Parts: sequence; structure tokens; C-alpha cells
Amino acid sequence: MRSHLNSKSRRKGLEDAHGRPGRSLPAMIADEARFFKAWVENPTTTGAVSPSGKALARAMARHVDISVPGPVIELGPGTGPVTQALLDHGVAPDRLILIEFDPAFCKMLERKFSGVKVVQGDAYHIEDTLGALATAEPASAIVSSLPLLNRPEADRLSLLREAFELMDPRGNFIQFTYGMVSPVPRRSSSANAVAFHASASAPVWMNLPPARVWCYRPAGEVVALDEARPHKVFIDRLKAGTHRVRDEILDQRDRIETEIRLVRDRMRIDFELRAARLRKDLEMKPAMALWKKINQGKRKGL
Repeated sequence: MRSHLNSKSRRKGLEDAHGRPGRSLPAMIADEARFFKAWVENPTTTGAVSPSGKALARAMARHVDISVPGPVIELGPGTGPVTQALLDHGVAPDRLILIEFDPAFCKMLERKFSGVKVVQGDAYHIEDTLGALATAEPASAIVSSLPLLNRPEADRLSLLREAFELMDPRGNFIQFTYGMVSPVPRRSSSANAVAFHASASAPVWMNLPPARVWCYRPAGEVVALDEARPHKVFIDRLKAGTHRVRDEILDQRDRIETEIRLVRDRMRIDFELRAARLRKDLEMKPAMALWKKINQGKRKGL
């Protein structure tokens, strides 16, 4: 009986795969409409026309190590798909702090996620927005759905620096992007450059459009060159040059992978179109033959 009720409820969208209360189809459509409206009104703060898909949200949540103590700060949660994935991943609601710029989204998030702290404000200035919450305890992770590529490079570097200052050294700054390369530049001529380690996930093909998840960690304190020790200057410069070469190789690899994917997609679409035309031709041949016989019969009858 319970199994029957659960399956019936899931068909109606009332429970998720774990048997917990889920979201109805009208509610999900309302979220899409609300997100699209926010994007139309301010595309610089809402970076997509629809919320992140479940596959992408789960991919982001997997990079949060729940064994590291401290709050998990989510930037730009929107309608909450990543928030839900974090809760499903095992993050307790009282550990989650959401920073959302749109007041309407804030109210919706408070209704949807009981026990989660929702703060309305600018996620690009985390410490000022959180106030006392920022200094209470180092964050175990910061998960961002902000449209970084809509902002100047200086803003992105400033955000990453501030995130590192508020975060436990074992934590990750987690960011998704639709772009080919890291949304935070690996190499920067800016005086505000940040030293960091970065790693990227495989493309999340199930998301539309496909996206990647990037994880950033501080690279440690940048040591100034000691001009009194020329051998150290040489070694440090050699290391810097090596890192630049490595970053160029990684950037080039990202571009090549994306180009290969696009070529494969074009070839697949072209093949499917050709196959569809061939099937249509094959289906039409018997009908055309029959039509010819009918016409021939009519002419003979005349």
C-alpha cells in the first residue's frame, strides 16, 4: 500500500526520489517564470534565463566536504536548485547561509527552505553583507551561482580574495560556468591578482546549456622576491614562468575540448538529419509506387 501511495505521489510531483516532499509541476513552472522575469529585469545579476538543472546542482554539491566544520555560504541561490542539492548532499539546514540580491527570491527561499538563513544583499561583498555572521566561524565552503563573466575581472578577483579570507583552508570556492575556461582568470595583469589552485569537472552534459564546475583553493601566501638572494629570485621567477606555461596549456586544453565537443555535436545533428531524411524517403517509396500504379490504371481505363 505504501509503495502504491509513494509511486502515485511521485507521479504528482509530491515526493522526490528519497520519499521526501517534492515540488509540484505548477510550482516548478512558477520558479522558471520567476527566474526568467528576474533575468529580463536585470540580466547582469541573473546570469541565465532559467535555474540550474538538477545534474549541475548535484555536481556542485558533491564538492562540498560536509566533514569540514563551519557554515556553507551559497551566493546567488535564485529559486534554490543548488540549495536543495546541498541539503540532499547532507548539509544541515542550520549550516546554510544564502546571500540573494533579489528580495522576491529571498522571500521565496525562506518559505521553501525551513531553518536556512537567508540574507538579502550583494554577494560580491560577502563580509559587508553578512556582518556578524561572516566573523562568527570560518566557512567550510562557498558555493556560487553568480554570473561572474558579467562582471569586470577586478570584481571577480576581489570576490575570490574575500572568499578565501572567510573560508576554512580546507574548504572550496565552488563556481559553475557555461564558458570554456576558468571564469576567474588564471593569469592576471591586475594588481589585485590572487594566487589560487583551480580544478574543473568534466562537462555536465545533462544541464542545458552544458556547464562545468570549477573549484578554487588558495595557493598559499605569495612570498615577495628577496633581491638580496639572487638564487632565490631566479628560482621564484622560474617557478612563475612554469606556472604560466602550465596555465596556458590548461586554457588551451579547455578550448580544444570544447571545440571537439561542438564538432561532435554538429556531426551528430547532421547525421540524425540525414538519417531522418533517408527514413522519410524509404517510407515514401511504397506510397509513390502505389500512386504510380493508380495513375497508370486510370490512364489505361481512359
